[in-house]
Amino acid sequence: MKLTATEQGLLILKDMLGENPEFELTQEKDKIIITGIKKTSSIWELGSNPVDCDIKDSAVNSDNYLYQP
Repeated sequence: MKLTATEQGLLILKDMLGENPEFELTQEKDKIIITGIKKTSSIWELGSNPVDCDIKDSAVNSDNYLYQP
């Protein structure tokens, strides 16, 4: 594919980029390399996809075994 640069830069079609939401650009001499960044798990994502079950709150009795004599 041949691209022409405008004042704003280049437009790369999403179909060419794949599923990754973030990319890293690196330049080596006269080449620009686009690398997809794989999403890593984060503590900030905890609870974003909770388990769906019949128990209203599974954490209510989760520590009972600690307090049993």
